[in-house]
Amino acid sequence: MENRHLTKRALVACVIFSLGLSEVSWAQGIIEDSKASLTLRNYYFDRDYKGTSAQSAAREWAQGFIFRYISGFTEGPVGFGLDAQAMLGLKLDSSADRTGTGLLPFDASDRYPRDNYSELGLTAKVKISKTELQAGTISTVLPIAFASPTRLLPQTFRGAYLRSQDIEGLSLHTGWMDRMNQRDSTNYQKMTVAAPNGRFNGTAESDSFMFIGGDYQWSKALTLKYYHAELDDLYRKDYLGFVDNRAIAAGNLKTDFRYFITDEDGAGRAGPVDNRNLGLMFTYSLGSHALGAGYMRLDGDTAMPYLAGTEPLVNSEGALSTEFLNPKERTWQVRYDYDFSKLGLPGLKGMLRYLDGTNIELPAPLGGSGLAESEKDVELSYVVQGGTFKGVGLRLRHAWYRNDFAPTASFRDDNELRVNIDYTIALW
Repeated sequence: MENRHLTKRALVACVIFSLGLSEVSWAQGIIEDSKASLTLRNYYFDRDYKGTSAQSAAREWAQGFIFRYISGFTEGPVGFGLDAQAMLGLKLDSSADRTGTGLLPFDASDRYPRDNYSELGLTAKVKISKTELQAGTISTVLPIAFASPTRLLPQTFRGAYLRSQDIEGLSLHTGWMDRMNQRDSTNYQKMTVAAPNGRFNGTAESDSFMFIGGDYQWSKALTLKYYHAELDDLYRKDYLGFVDNRAIAAGNLKTDFRYFITDEDGAGRAGPVDNRNLGLMFTYSLGSHALGAGYMRLDGDTAMPYLAGTEPLVNSEGALSTEFLNPKERTWQVRYDYDFSKLGLPGLKGMLRYLDGTNIELPAPLGGSGLAESEKDVELSYVVQGGTFKGVGLRLRHAWYRNDFAPTASFRDDNELRVNIDYTIALW
C-alpha cells in the first residue's frame, strides 16, 4: 500500500514539476485529492448489410486503453488543477472491405485500416466554491451536445466549459468549442453537422459552437431542463424537457419529455434548417421489471441537425443502427428491461426494444414520401460481482434494422452485433 502511495506521489509530482509548480504547500491539494484510472475496452462490431450494397459488411475487432488522471485543486479560495487523458486503440482484426465501424481510422484513398492510433488530452481547470471552469480537452453530456462514448474511444472537444452548482437545486452549464475529435480519429477537426441521407451539407464547417442552459430540480420528483446552442453559420437549437420520477402504486413511473426547436444560423451554410422534435417516454418500474412506451414526431421542412459524431439524445436514444430523425418522421417504441438479481444472478440485466418509424419524407432519389423504417434490439449485460475479475463488464447487443429507402440511402438494411468487455482499474 505504501509503495502504491509513493508511486502516486511520484507520478503527480512529475505533472506538477512540468508546470513549474515548485511550492509543495501550494500544490498539496492537487496531489492529495487526485484520482487515476485505466479502462481496458475490448470491442467487436459487426454490421452485416442486406440486399445490394457496395460494401457487404462493416466488421472490426479492436482493443482500447483509456488512462484518466483527475487532479485535485490547489488550496485557497481559488483552486487550480490539471487533468489528463491518454488513449490508445489497437487493431485486432479488420480489412479494407470491412472498415467504417467507427472503431478504427482508415485511409480514405484505399480504406485500409490503421494498426493503431492514440491521443493525449490536457484540461486546465479553476474552481471557486461549486463553480468550475475547464479549458482544453473537454467532454459534454448534454442534450444539445452529447460526446459519444459508444465506440472504442470516446469523442472529445476542444474549448472551455463552465459548470456551477452554487444555487441550490440548479445545475448551470455554459461553454464554447471550436474543434471536435471524433471517436476513430487522432486529430481535431472543425465542427460539422451529421448529414446521413443527404439531409444537410456535411462538408460545411464552423469554428464556433456555444451553449448555455441548465437543470433545475423543482421538487424531489421533477427536474426541469432548458438549453440553447448555436453552431455558427450552420444552426441554432433550443431544448426544453423534464424528467419526473414518482411512486405509483407499488412501483415507479418515470416520465421523460424532450422538445427540440432547430433553425439555421447566420449564413446557414449546411442548408435550410426547420425542425421541431417532440418526444415523450413513459417507463413503469416494478421490482425487477421495467416497461416503457414512447412516441416521437418531427415537424417542419427538414430533419433535426446535430453535431457530427455526437449522440442526438432524442426520444429514440439507444437505437443501434439509426436515430429515427428523418423529415416528418413519426416514431413509436416499446421497451422492456429486466434485472436478473431476483433470480440469484446479480449483475445480469437484459433489454428488449422495438422502434417503428413512418411518414418519412426523403428526396425522390432516396425513395420519396411515405417511407418507413424499424429496428428490433436485444441486449444482455453482466458485471462480475466478486473475485479476481470483480468489476469486469460484458455487454452483448444485437439489432435488426429494416427500411424501404432506396439502396443509395445512408441507412441500409442490416443485422448488427456488438460485443464489448470493459474493465476499469482504479490506480489510486
